[in-house]
Amino acid sequence: MMGRFIEGCDRRQQLFLPDCVDDYVAEDSAVRIVDVFVDELDLAALGFADAAATGRPGYHPAMLLKLYIYGYLNQVQSSRRLEREAGRNVELMWLTGKLAPDFKTIADFRRDHGAAIQAACRRFVLLCRNLGLIAGGTVAVDGSRFRAVNARDKNFTPVTIRRRIEQVDASIQRYLGMLDTADRQDGEAAELRTTRLTTRLGELRRQMRELEAMEQAVAASPDRQISLTDPDARAMASAGTGTGQVGYNLQAAVDTDSHIIVAHEVINLGHDRTSLTKMGEQARAATGTDALTVLADRGYFSGPEIRACEAAGITPICPKPLTSGAKADGRWGKQDFLYQPDTDTYRCPAGETMTRRFSNIEHGMTLHAYATPACRYRCAVKANCTTSLERRIKRWEHEAVIEAMQARLDRMSGAMRVRRRTVEHVFGTIKDWMGRSHFKTRTRKNVATEMSLHTLAYNIKRAIALVGVPGLIAAMQA
Repeated sequence: MMGRFIEGCDRRQQLFLPDCVDDYVAEDSAVRIVDVFVDELDLAALGFADAAATGRPGYHPAMLLKLYIYGYLNQVQSSRRLEREAGRNVELMWLTGKLAPDFKTIADFRRDHGAAIQAACRRFVLLCRNLGLIAGGTVAVDGSRFRAVNARDKNFTPVTIRRRIEQVDASIQRYLGMLDTADRQDGEAAELRTTRLTTRLGELRRQMRELEAMEQAVAASPDRQISLTDPDARAMASAGTGTGQVGYNLQAAVDTDSHIIVAHEVINLGHDRTSLTKMGEQARAATGTDALTVLADRGYFSGPEIRACEAAGITPICPKPLTSGAKADGRWGKQDFLYQPDTDTYRCPAGETMTRRFSNIEHGMTLHAYATPACRYRCAVKANCTTSLERRIKRWEHEAVIEAMQARLDRMSGAMRVRRRTVEHVFGTIKDWMGRSHFKTRTRKNVATEMSLHTLAYNIKRAIALVGVPGLIAAMQA
């Protein structure tokens, strides 16, 4: 019966000339790119430590870097799993020369060489740029929340502490009522019940004392938030799931032509409003272009950030959030009022001229207020405009920058679709490689190193898709 199937070799058969390990690695395998890329790096210039002058010889940093890059290429990010794979994976045996470091050596290498690993990630972006894979004219910027090694129960904010104190207080009152009921009963069962309730009350009172102490610590914290497991992780709202999570915010700039990540940064802010200029400058430095257009969503909209981009020679395209309460109530919004720069006035939908009345400073921005006396006396359509005595329009002193950006957006009707299909799938891909799980490391410094390895793995796969393994190897050796 076995003759009807393809038969394998006898595992106990002795070979006079055993197979070479290189024969088991395909010529177009991504592991060959890892080998050539690391061998071509100047590890000392990137910051990798040299061999110790005394003591037992250690592993070469090139071998450990290859091990990590291969692991992240193949969704093996744990140091313990990398230790196991090094002893049984044929490609890793080929890559490391059959060396199998222990998991602590592997983990310590990632922890101790964070800056050098991030520099290696940037070096691959430079390689892609030299290959002509990065067009450099336009990048899409976005942020995404990634879970940290910190459960929500181990994260404390004023709101969560107050909610937990209320829950514990309600439990104490409930147990006190149950204890009163048990005191009115007789018998051995009642005594056991009283003992159990008393013990539970003691635990709840201890929790209350801990929460009250934590409340004071949170109030003294600079950002009024404390995470116990990962001190740098922060609670962030997640619009996709409707719930919050404790983690980090990954900022990424992706080339719209090649979909290669040209710049990235891990922050622990729950918003993107202050990251537009920084990501734009990093992307421009990585792509080496003088004129860069940055596509971003409404979460990045900030007048000062847009003005800073313009001053840095970066062209931002970011839609303005529709936050007008009047528009939501069915009345005219600010966009219905036409600014007339020659006279520094507004023309309202009723045809009246609104002049500048006064100026004030809000959130560090100088705002001018415009109004017209027609609102008080002769406006027949006031109900469509305001419920107050008169309608006021506020204008930032640098509002012309916002208007120029809106004009660019109007001319690029598909800009937001380009942004969405360029950058959002990057986050989904990386999260799938992580197994929809959390980071393996703690603190922002180590998480940034871990994300650089994810980014490097993503860029390697993207470059392979664009030029193939042989072409990429030839370019690195040239």
